[in-house]
Amino acid sequence: MISVCTLVRGRTAQLAQLMAGLAQQTLRPDELVIAYMQDAAPDGLPDPGVPVCSVFVPGDPMPLAAARNAAAAAAKGDRLIFLDVDCVPSPTLVERYAQALDAAPAVYLGEVRYLPQGAFDPDKGVRHPVKPALAADEIRPVPSHGELWGLSFALPRAAWDAAGGMDTGYVGYGGEETDFAWALEAAGIPMAWVGGAVAYHQHHAVHIPPLHQFDAILRNATRFRARWGRWCMDYWLGQFADAGLIRWSAGSDTIDRLRSPTPAEITASRREDALFS
Repeated sequence: MISVCTLVRGRTAQLAQLMAGLAQQTLRPDELVIAYMQDAAPDGLPDPGVPVCSVFVPGDPMPLAAARNAAAAAAKGDRLIFLDVDCVPSPTLVERYAQALDAAPAVYLGEVRYLPQGAFDPDKGVRHPVKPALAADEIRPVPSHGELWGLSFALPRAAWDAAGGMDTGYVGYGGEETDFAWALEAAGIPMAWVGGAVAYHQHHAVHIPPLHQFDAILRNATRFRARWGRWCMDYWLGQFADAGLIRWSAGSDTIDRLRSPTPAEITASRREDALFS
């Protein structure tokens, strides 16, 4: 069995597009599991053509790790596909992930193409500039487990269990996916890119740098350093340091908080038309 899992807080229109995309799959999954980080599911969602299982994991800050764990626990499948609510699956996404998982158990990362503002049009999707261009039938080993991203990935349930799921000590935005990646590596689970499993990321505004997640990023980066002896989210930490908000470098053992971003700085960091954060 194949279970598609997604996390939701708000974003009803995006969830509806994801569900409509599942209804168009060349190989439909056996179910869709929705972990709502809110108290109730919205009305009027489309039929994805497969059974829907809903679980509820409300909390502030957003309980991203706990919600993913809840989705995996509720899923019936022995193969799990995690798809961000902003992502619309291309018609072959489930089929390509299933083919790869059948051929060799591993963690597989599908390609994500970013859509500009406006109507949903797959032809306008843009590949992330630091991600590889893949042939539709290609499987390519990933050089570092740090490449894992939560937008779209698939793995056997046995791999999820071997890594112990996601660490719920990460609360709010950032860090939990990279922590999970290193847990997968420690468990000896290989990772590869898979062509043909394309998802289209629906546009939304982003913050560059993500000042609106400042506290969570500092907290979760510190936890990651304590667990793994290295930093994650170091690109953002460098941006915070450049802005005079923290004292930090890649060789630091700690983050020295100098001040919080002001409301004006947070507002100024918002980019309405940026494709990538």
